[in-house]
Amino acid sequence: MIIGIGVDTVDIGRFERQIERTPRLLARLFAEPERALPLHSLAARFAAKEALIKALGGDAGLSWQDLAIVRGEDRVPGFAPTAALVRVLGARGAGMPHVSMTHDGGMATAFVVLETGDAAVPGSSLEAEAEQDGA
Repeated sequence: MIIGIGVDTVDIGRFERQIERTPRLLARLFAEPERALPLHSLAARFAAKEALIKALGGDAGLSWQDLAIVRGEDRVPGFAPTAALVRVLGARGAGMPHVSMTHDGGMATAFVVLETGDAAVPGSSLEAEAEQDGA
């Protein structure tokens, strides 16, 4: 069952100007592996982080670093199972979020869906992986 949906759009040019004016935003908003990506990819990831916050119903006490987006073995981007994110999702009965990101025409957009169900609920194995990864 779907328990949360979020969408966000970022103007890539405006995002670029904000980063140029305040370079420390990169370190604040993105985990180390994310920072090496091109600006349009960063804008899409920022939109995804905002969309997840909306899907969760607002501020869930997560930092931007807790919302890192990485590529899985299948090369599909998704949220990293950080300990804080897994804890918040587990408290809501949600599994790892589904995320779709795109950029075109100077805009980056992301869509996030949270769902519940036996297969979607993060278990102790996710928490253990997050702790092993130092998340």
